[in-house]
Amino acid sequence: MQTGIVMTQSEYRAHPAISKSDLFKITKSPLHFKWSMENREDKTAALIFGSACHKYILERDDFDSEFAVALNVDRRTKTGKEEYAKWLEENEGKDVVSSDDMEKIKAMAEVIDSNKFAKRLFSGEHEKSFFWTDEQTEEECKCRPDDITIIGDQHILVDYKTTDNAETEAFRASAIKYGYDLQAGMYCEGYKANTGEDAIFIFVAQEKKPPYAINILQADEFMMIEGKNLFHDLMEIYHNCKVTDNWYGYMGENGDVQSLGLPKWLQKEFE
Repeated sequence: MQTGIVMTQSEYRAHPAISKSDLFKITKSPLHFKWSMENREDKTAALIFGSACHKYILERDDFDSEFAVALNVDRRTKTGKEEYAKWLEENEGKDVVSSDDMEKIKAMAEVIDSNKFAKRLFSGEHEKSFFWTDEQTEEECKCRPDDITIIGDQHILVDYKTTDNAETEAFRASAIKYGYDLQAGMYCEGYKANTGEDAIFIFVAQEKKPPYAINILQADEFMMIEGKNLFHDLMEIYHNCKVTDNWYGYMGENGDVQSLGLPKWLQKEFE
């Protein structure tokens, strides 16, 4: 059985198999998914910060291969311009984080390192890529767990999330909003397809503001069921859209006029 492929993040993203982040866009509409696939947007500052956190916390020794801390020089002077030009040349192709963000990332890492449970969960294999064929649609899929840890006989897929609020109820709302249930279900299915092993899925959520509190949460049985069902439902929609080349929007597969009614609580006033 395949135990994962070691490749760079860029190589993984370039692979044509469908990922969770791509697949989740279908929940808005297949039209939005298709536009996103054909119009890859530039990385935002928030995305770069999140990626830098992941890299520093999970693969600290390799951080400098993908990220560079912005050089603090006065670019209004000739010397400053020359130093900055040389720095840009030396760090070509790397994502840039500000010195303030780098200090924040280091502080967040200290909190993670000081928690024995988080430290143990992140002690496994990092950033391995898995590819498999969905049996239902015969479409190629991919996933890249942040960490794979085995404790006893238990295989654990660990995902690190930065968030505004890591409190359990708040994170539950984020999980539904951003498709973390889909991620848990899809990743565990992909892991089993590659290794033959069942796994549980655990999130390590960390707040982005001091004191950078963390919360460790396991996707329960019902979240896993919902995530796997959602994965297969979205894969079926994706496959059918590919076959028919009908990437429909809000009006549905048949282009039906939608009914715009009042919310149920307001309807009761007229009953």
